[in-house]
Amino acid sequence: MPNPYSENLDKTPANHQPLTPIGFLERAARVFPDHTAIVHGARRVPYRTFWENARRLASALAARGIGSGDTVSVMLANTPAMLEAHYGVPMTGAVLHSINTRLDPAIVAFQLDHSSSRVLIYDLEFAETVEKALALARTRPLVIHYVDTEFPQSGARLGETDYDAFTAAGDPAYRWRPPADEWDAISLNYTSGTTGNPKGVVYHHRGAYLMGYANVVAAGMGAHPVYLWTLPMFHCNGWCFPWSVSVVAGTHVCLRWVRAKAMYEALAEHRVTHLCGAPIVMATLLNAPPQERRPLAHKVRFITAAAPPPEAVLAGMAEAGFEVTHVYGLTETYGPAVVNEWKAEWDGLDGAGQAAKKARQGVRYHALEALTVMDPETMTPVPADGETLGEVMFRGNIVMKGYLRNPEATREAFAGGWFHSGDLGVMHPDGYTQLKDRSKDIIISGGENISSIEVEDVIYKHPAVQAVAVVAKPDEKWGETPCAFVELKPAANATADDIIAWCRERMAHFKCPRHVVFTELPKTSTGKIQKFRLREMAKAEP
Repeated sequence: MPNPYSENLDKTPANHQPLTPIGFLERAARVFPDHTAIVHGARRVPYRTFWENARRLASALAARGIGSGDTVSVMLANTPAMLEAHYGVPMTGAVLHSINTRLDPAIVAFQLDHSSSRVLIYDLEFAETVEKALALARTRPLVIHYVDTEFPQSGARLGETDYDAFTAAGDPAYRWRPPADEWDAISLNYTSGTTGNPKGVVYHHRGAYLMGYANVVAAGMGAHPVYLWTLPMFHCNGWCFPWSVSVVAGTHVCLRWVRAKAMYEALAEHRVTHLCGAPIVMATLLNAPPQERRPLAHKVRFITAAAPPPEAVLAGMAEAGFEVTHVYGLTETYGPAVVNEWKAEWDGLDGAGQAAKKARQGVRYHALEALTVMDPETMTPVPADGETLGEVMFRGNIVMKGYLRNPEATREAFAGGWFHSGDLGVMHPDGYTQLKDRSKDIIISGGENISSIEVEDVIYKHPAVQAVAVVAKPDEKWGETPCAFVELKPAANATADDIIAWCRERMAHFKCPRHVVFTELPKTSTGKIQKFRLREMAKAEP
């Protein structure tokens, strides 16, 4: 028998359109054309101009033949150009690839090649890294340099043109079209690479659109919020907040460098309502000298990820005027996909009791369909007893399409119909998850992922090193930092400074160990290094 609710009730352009976050900016520009969209130094950009600039960029890219399936790479600070790229690039059907500005040239070159980048837009501040990366890369993208007129930087002007000249030739009335399919890719973000080269995580328009709304709900954003850019926009596309802020026609306050004085000035002068960041941002605010602080006459919502803040930090943030919300996610989940929803009945708990509740990662985001903790072998949920370990797994529309040009890793990640996070945790009786360990030994320092294997590979190449293991050492400022345990070859000599200097010459400085301990590595009977013992030793290290 035919279903009467399907018969002659078809999808048409009138009742079905592909979901894309580009429309958020178009609506904001039409409804609030004169409302300030971007603050950058002394510059103020209204929504009308923001929308026109994004279309100029799209038009200029399209004129160079950029379209569906092409990759446009950007290595930019938190500037207006980075915000424009989040709309202008996907308008053409191309994919936005945001490069971590802290990476070394070899990794940047790998990403340019792996993504087959057609265009590279870079800030002069990163010219040295870009120049070396281009020399190493096989691909030859169109290179465009961006000059930050508000905060001038020195650096080589590579390529044939600058960003302003390039976009000036574009059409501010460029007629963009939604993607043919909301499953089409919108952006590409690379993981830190737990083994070998990093993996390219592909986001789609549908997921970015849904995250636009989900962030607004999770962050408690009302109409016209003022958002301070302390979180790098290269990190999971700024957790998708470049798109979210447009949903409620908010104001983006750009911040080129995360410094205490600049943050307090922006918070006070622009009446910032929201910001996101790793624990290092909280530490920077709380440890600022008195002359750099500004009193806040209003409550500011601070959304943080990575390690849960200690009780003393939470108390300090509350005293300074911040309301902290703890979230958790991965690059593969568009950034935050779990939020620690606070309950009113917890307000009566003492400081330690509240800290224990805030230490939990929480429940699924509004745009995530399912969150669970399962035995990865049997794919059955673990008991919700707060003690039984399992792997945290996700399912829903804010899970990546997959890994670019890596079908094997994609299949492994989605085995059993769930995304496997690689993080070990427990499920509490009230349905809140809590992480207990990271099965892939990723170190999260200042909000950035560091692969212990990558650091070990560099140290192993030192002529005096016989064996090495790198683990996370808790750090009050950075959350975690790499700690290297080293066995030297017989009769060989090396100091901790030697090992650190060796690493700093061969990899990004933020990945280098801050502590080096010379010792015999604890091993199992089969010779496997016991990292759990090393983690305990690292905690005890001064």
